[in-house]
Amino acid sequence: MTQLEAARKGLITRQMTEVAEDEGLRPEEIRALVASGEVVIPRNHHHEFRAIGIGKRLRTKVNANIGASNFHQLIEEEIEKLYTSVRFGADSVMDLSTGTDLDKIRVEVLSRSPVMLGTVPIYQVASEGSIMELGAPKFMDVIERQARQGVDYMTLHCGVTRETVKKLRGHGRIEGIVSRGGALLAAWIERTGEENPLYEHFDEVCAILREHDVTISLGDGLRPGATGDATDRGQLAELLVLGELTERARALGVQVMIEGPGHVPLDQIEANVKLEKRVCGGAPFYVLGPLTCDVAPGYDHITGAIGGAIAAAAGTDFLCYVTPAEHLRLPDIEDVREGVIATRIAAHSGDLVKGVRAAKVWNDQMSRYRKALNWEGMYAMAMDPDKARRYKEESEAAGSNVCSMCGSLCSINIDNAAIKFTRKRALEQVETHAAAGR
Repeated sequence: MTQLEAARKGLITRQMTEVAEDEGLRPEEIRALVASGEVVIPRNHHHEFRAIGIGKRLRTKVNANIGASNFHQLIEEEIEKLYTSVRFGADSVMDLSTGTDLDKIRVEVLSRSPVMLGTVPIYQVASEGSIMELGAPKFMDVIERQARQGVDYMTLHCGVTRETVKKLRGHGRIEGIVSRGGALLAAWIERTGEENPLYEHFDEVCAILREHDVTISLGDGLRPGATGDATDRGQLAELLVLGELTERARALGVQVMIEGPGHVPLDQIEANVKLEKRVCGGAPFYVLGPLTCDVAPGYDHITGAIGGAIAAAAGTDFLCYVTPAEHLRLPDIEDVREGVIATRIAAHSGDLVKGVRAAKVWNDQMSRYRKALNWEGMYAMAMDPDKARRYKEESEAAGSNVCSMCGSLCSINIDNAAIKFTRKRALEQVETHAAAGR
């Protein structure tokens, strides 16, 4: 059985219990949310790790993309990116490798991954043949191969259809199609005149995924790649198709989440989240960024974190990181670290708004340590403890109980002294009154 089928039968799996323990909820609450489709637990039967839940009432999760390309293919480097992602708090990793030896790279990453791993099968389909070979048999072969290897969730661009592509082309986009999978499928559809095989053979795809309990991440192949294209006809037409496919996948026992737009102005983010939840029956929402402007190459981890915080606060469940290398090159190890940290900041900021109890406990504890000038406690609470410690210890105030910004004018020290003085004076007054009464 899949997690969805077990939940609908009233069964609480070990994975549901693990998620409940990590989230501070009762196992029955997780089971009910999985049964409704509002929470998914992406965990292939062939991949052993502690389960992680995505969805309603849970902590916002963070994904890190890694993967080689035909320009740059070093398995050891991808493994190091995996370890870096996990070390700095990623809940998931996606292997987006293209080029050659893709099965070898994926198996190596899976064997070492202590978190859920996702893929985009069309990358392998396209890497192993020409664009004209994007037929159903090749898709089914690759999807089944990756499922048997242990992939936990797959991005499948099932909503890129003849009709949705037609609507997109008629809306005069600035930047056209920026999704690799979406561009490949749209080009194939327009060249052949045939329907997207992932859409046409959707039930067959679901049968493979169900066998291994692979969560389907319905991809946004027509997502806007420019803020000026956000929430246009092509994007919305695809979302409507994804809403219909969500119902079909759930009926077939397959867990579903929905991928969302990557470039969205600040004032449209909340509306996009609410629209997805309404159209797709509360399915967990997974967004890249979103990036709130298009003019910050080299700093897109910041534009992505701004959008991600707003999206998380509005109800987005899963944030895909954006690194400083976005739009420029393949990310290196340092880019991965910065991308994960920036996106975790966004996720945590959203969780404080959503009322995630663990987020508030963590946040408040840092404030208490700051009030006490407890530096070891502050380092322990920091998202990046090593950097926090290094900044303090490299400053002129390394051996002091204050930092080098305020020095002797430290507001915390001043306030703590004032509080101490006030308490002491109050105690002395009580003792004076008591002595007078005797």
